[in-house]
Amino acid sequence: MKTQFALSLSFICMVFHIPSHAEWFEVTGVADIKNGDHQKAKKQAVNDAITQALLFSGATVSSVQTVTDGVLTQDQLKIRANGEIQGANVIAESRVGDAWQVTLHIDITPQQSQCSTSAYNKQIAITQSQLKNKHQATLGQIFDINKIVSERLYHTLSDQNQSVEPVPYFAQKIDVNRFFSQRFDYNEQLIETVTANTNSQYVLLSQISDISSVNKLNNDLAFWQSDKYLRSFKIDFILFDALSHEKVWQQRYGTQGVWPFKKTKLVDVYSEQFWQTDYAAEIQTVLNQVSVDLNSAIACLPTHGKILHIDDEQVVINLGRMHGLEEGQVLSIAHSSPLTDAGGNVFMRQVKTLNKLQVIQVNAQTAIAVNQEQRPFHNVQINDLVEIHIEKDDLFAL
Repeated sequence: MKTQFALSLSFICMVFHIPSHAEWFEVTGVADIKNGDHQKAKKQAVNDAITQALLFSGATVSSVQTVTDGVLTQDQLKIRANGEIQGANVIAESRVGDAWQVTLHIDITPQQSQCSTSAYNKQIAITQSQLKNKHQATLGQIFDINKIVSERLYHTLSDQNQSVEPVPYFAQKIDVNRFFSQRFDYNEQLIETVTANTNSQYVLLSQISDISSVNKLNNDLAFWQSDKYLRSFKIDFILFDALSHEKVWQQRYGTQGVWPFKKTKLVDVYSEQFWQTDYAAEIQTVLNQVSVDLNSAIACLPTHGKILHIDDEQVVINLGRMHGLEEGQVLSIAHSSPLTDAGGNVFMRQVKTLNKLQVIQVNAQTAIAVNQEQRPFHNVQINDLVEIHIEKDDLFAL
């Protein structure tokens, strides 16, 4: 159902061009009914419609009034992006099989103050999350929960139309514990390794800190009932700019969901049975929110690349069509000059130059650019940084 909805909404966004004034259009959200909780399914269907509208149209929910039969049923919801949803009213709701379907009428006004850099994609390496307290995975034997969460985050980001261009790097285990310690002992070599293998400007690290069971929901005397537990899920994220080694975003998320399985049952976290549970649905809700927050965090950051090869007055760079690069665009060049303090800590310094490049050929992941200036390329070296140059007098003239 999710896939069908995403396709239908993208079609709506293509058909109805949103001008500078507010425009009404319809979106439909769907949510499965779990444990007979119809009200929760309706709420999730509304959130599904709103979230999908955000992700596919690039709009922000500024204030939402959900009205059913003239009665306000949901308070304000605020999410940051590139436009504004002034209001959303429920115009239809119905039960379809084991799910609720809710159709919203939404008033969208695009923001005028978009940052020009949001037009260019930023590649982010999605690494394998680390399970901090492995003994907590004993209930259900879900020791692979960190792997599947990383994989589903990658697919969640891939399915959305936003500035994030995810690159998978979750096949192998990496040690991220130092990044989340109180000392913030960053392993710069790890970041360098990941970015070298993925051609990504940004590296996303994560750690699942809590998957413990909280409370048993059913009575021990009710022997005919299956055991149900309320189980926690907490996860931390850190995003690094691999070219500068700077931390550009950090966030912690937490939720709880019903764990419906018996203590002795072995649970396959890759199975559809698991992802149909309330607990897994809560995890997916967190991943959806991470997708929105991550896009908001990096949309206005500059898109940087590196010079891979120099041939006389031509260079090859690691930016291409996947990043939104086009022929004719102008790039500025900066030297990477690290500084080391008395404690041995390395700080990446960028020294901007007057050199300019013009793109003459664009490939999927790379591009070829030529020297646009009269001055020769004597000081330009491999691994120097390039940045898409945007003229201040015209944000879209390159």
